[in-house]
Amino acid sequence: MSSQSIRRPARVRGALAAPGDKSISHRAVLLNAFAQGRASITGFVRAADCLSSARCVRALGVAVEVPDDPAAPVVVEGHGPEGWREPEDVLDCGNSGTTMRFLCGLLAGRPFFSVLTGDASLRRRPMARVAVPLRQMGAMIHGRGGDRQAPLAIRGGALRGIGYDLPVASAQVKSALLLAGLQADGPTTVRSPAPSRDHTERMLRAMGATVAGDGTELTVQPLTVPLRAVDVHVPGDVSSAAFWLVLGALHPNAELTVCGVGVNPTRTGVLDVLRAMGADVSVANEREVAGEPLADLTVRSARLRGTEIGGALIPRLIDEIPVLAVAAALAEGPTVIRDAAELRVKESDRIAALCHELARLGAAVAERPDGLVIGGVRRLHGAVCESHGDHRLAMALAVAGAVAEGETVVQGAEVAAVSYPGFWQDLERLCGGLR
Repeated sequence: MSSQSIRRPARVRGALAAPGDKSISHRAVLLNAFAQGRASITGFVRAADCLSSARCVRALGVAVEVPDDPAAPVVVEGHGPEGWREPEDVLDCGNSGTTMRFLCGLLAGRPFFSVLTGDASLRRRPMARVAVPLRQMGAMIHGRGGDRQAPLAIRGGALRGIGYDLPVASAQVKSALLLAGLQADGPTTVRSPAPSRDHTERMLRAMGATVAGDGTELTVQPLTVPLRAVDVHVPGDVSSAAFWLVLGALHPNAELTVCGVGVNPTRTGVLDVLRAMGADVSVANEREVAGEPLADLTVRSARLRGTEIGGALIPRLIDEIPVLAVAAALAEGPTVIRDAAELRVKESDRIAALCHELARLGAAVAERPDGLVIGGVRRLHGAVCESHGDHRLAMALAVAGAVAEGETVVQGAEVAAVSYPGFWQDLERLCGGLR
């Protein structure tokens, strides 16, 4: 286990490109692997999670080339659903819930046997939310803990279209059902209590699938011909950019620009919250690439104030809550984070972990069943902190260390590579003095 030591720099200045969007990178590989034809994916992030998706579809008989050069495109050569083959070994999804849940939907309709597993963290995460509706569609899925946890054994086959109401807004579960619905005998309708990220629907439509509806109710028609492969340019990940936006807002002498960030409205809740807190964030050079909106984001130092984060906002910023909690810790007045019980079943129990680690740094924070109450303090002080094996927690604590007094040590720092392989190098370039 590695650690990183951080001290607050005198100033933070610079520009950088966020790594490719993890959500879109996953989808570009998985959906093109299920399609017919050759696809080139530029901007694919070589994060551990996304490499798990590439490794799994390769084990299913799909040719996937991932060059070592991060500037080189990833190439997927798909032969449609019929090109998938029964894997010779267990499919290891690593730490990636996206990989596991998407593959559940795709494999549910394939007429062979497969087993999905992952690391200790992923094996603790809830899978009944995707397995239950897939069983209603006719798939045979079994797992540990009363069929609620991985490893999951899947015997795919004929599926029937269903209507299903998601108990919570989840892009991963929604996507799994849409992907299974492509292979069903009739339309499949997924209803959600709130909009969630829509990258799957956008990409499926670009590939020729018929997906109708708005952000809360979607109906997918079964495929009559295979999806057609599409080239994808992956935008910068707004979830990764969020760390720099919070750093720039909190540091007293900062101006940072993050270039080429995806600003899909289903993902920009973090911008809404930072603005509500008084952050100085500007958007420039807006454009659209391969159906996804992009922009350059500039943040400058500001005095933040507390706010309330809950309701329909949560699906639009669930991954950014750890770093927003750091922003709240130094804001004026309380911040309430509610309706976010989903954080308890991420890579760590993020509610408990945030409460514990922010308290070490001197934050005024209280845990609630579905969130946190954070009373802003004038300053944080350096401390030895633990990542809890959670990439987003490790990076959020690094941001806290870069604005705290004294030295902060993040133990388990290497886990940042799950979503942002170059995070510590970018932090060193912007702030300097890491050890």
